[in-house]
Amino acid sequence: MNQVHRPNLVRYPAPFGCEVARGRTRYVASNTAAVVLAAGAATRYGGPKQVELLPSVLAALARTSIGEVVVVEGAHPLDELCGESARSWRVVRCESWERGPGASLRCGLAALGPEVTHALVVLADGPELDPRAVARLLARAGSEPVLAASYDGTRSHPVLLARTAWARVPAEGGRGLAAALVDCSDLTPPGDIDFRR
Repeated sequence: MNQVHRPNLVRYPAPFGCEVARGRTRYVASNTAAVVLAAGAATRYGGPKQVELLPSVLAALARTSIGEVVVVEGAHPLDELCGESARSWRVVRCESWERGPGASLRCGLAALGPEVTHALVVLADGPELDPRAVARLLARAGSEPVLAASYDGTRSHPVLLARTAWARVPAEGGRGLAAALVDCSDLTPPGDIDFRR
């Protein structure tokens, strides 16, 4: 009988920069980190869409049990966001961002410590990220090396990668890896915004 690995949970008194009622606690998946891909040039958008869309993504991640968040920058520096107080995430620069999302993802994964067993891959231009989709993937952690949220049968994000899959990340990134789908059809997809609305 196969046992499903559950992320280790560590109790913290506050959710790293998010407002909470006094006395509340948050349980953090200490062996899972999020890698937010924000390195693209955003040429079709007409400017650094990361600066506009990333805050919504980070706010959604702050409502999950993910403890560590790494944001991968490339074409556009994220200095405007780096000045935020009580920041619960860090920026990693990917000099090879022009090689595609795979290069950016590998930069983010390389920044994670040895205690991290799973990486949640999130797109910076997916501002409708639902924390419940993250929770569903984390609940299945360890059942498959690659898990992806699906909406009405269509594979999307977020994607959860076990460490055993990190070395296999191709040029197209996580979407180039075969994945077991986790149904999130009752939730709003996170989006993948390429053009201004």
